[in-house]
Amino acid sequence: MKGYKAFDKDLQCRGMQYEIGGTYELGGTYELGDAPVYCERGFHFCKSISDCYKFYVRKDEVRICEVEALGEVVAYDRLDYCTDKIHVIREVENPRIKSNVNENCSGFCNSGNYDSGNWNSGNQNTGDYNGGDHNSGDCNSGHWNIGNGNCGNRNTGDWNTGDYNIGNGNSGDRNTGDCNTGNWNCGNFNSGIFNTNPMPTIKIFDKDSDWTVNDWYNSNAYRIMENCPLTHSYFIYESDMSDEEKENHPEYKTLGGYTKIITVTAEDRQKWWNGLSDSDKQAVMSLPNFDADKFYQCTGIRV
Repeated sequence: MKGYKAFDKDLQCRGMQYEIGGTYELGGTYELGDAPVYCERGFHFCKSISDCYKFYVRKDEVRICEVEALGEVVAYDRLDYCTDKIHVIREVENPRIKSNVNENCSGFCNSGNYDSGNWNSGNQNTGDYNGGDHNSGDCNSGHWNIGNGNCGNRNTGDWNTGDYNIGNGNSGDRNTGDCNTGNWNCGNFNSGIFNTNPMPTIKIFDKDSDWTVNDWYNSNAYRIMENCPLTHSYFIYESDMSDEEKENHPEYKTLGGYTKIITVTAEDRQKWWNGLSDSDKQAVMSLPNFDADKFYQCTGIRV
């Protein structure tokens, strides 16, 4: 099996010196024998040049060599492999360019064009992990963003799903504040338009209150409700899957695992509520404008 292995500028990896054309075999006496064990024992390599860069922070000093595994091979996540015997075939010239799908990028591991950042699928990005175009921040799926994690366009803040925002966490457009769902607001947490209040009061149970959103976040009620069970999902890697899971989720062969969904019912939430202390229940029921019927509509919990 052939692949690619990354080394530092001196052609070393984890303190071991390698040479072009050299063959290296796992030796010594181990309690579990000489078989390779991922992240513990053996010679690690990847299937692609771009995958090699994921394990090195200082990418400019990385040297990449084409290698061949001559012994037993174990895989991890279909990205990283480990073997007990490896042969260093040759050093890859211009690995940075070859890690990109197109040759007009100065960054690493890009599938877009003219990217100077890394791992971009869009074009002309100077940041990293962008799916859109012309981003100078990171993890943007929109276009022309200077901040990070934006789904919208032309944002200079972070985590905006709207457009033309200078603040952070806006789902509306043209806001200079934070966490606005409306438009043209220079305050925060506004759902209307042209608001300047830096911290407006909020409605609770459909009625006006004297609380701000910060009052809610700092309350015991918020802390308690954060622990209320909800339906959620998480990714199970192939190495952690049971035989039954592999049989029920054949997509793991392509994805390297599957998404497990934990379903939580109203009955589960009711059981959680019933198990709370009286003081915790009272903290929630003491919220301004508390309405038991509306609380049930939102949570499925009877108080």
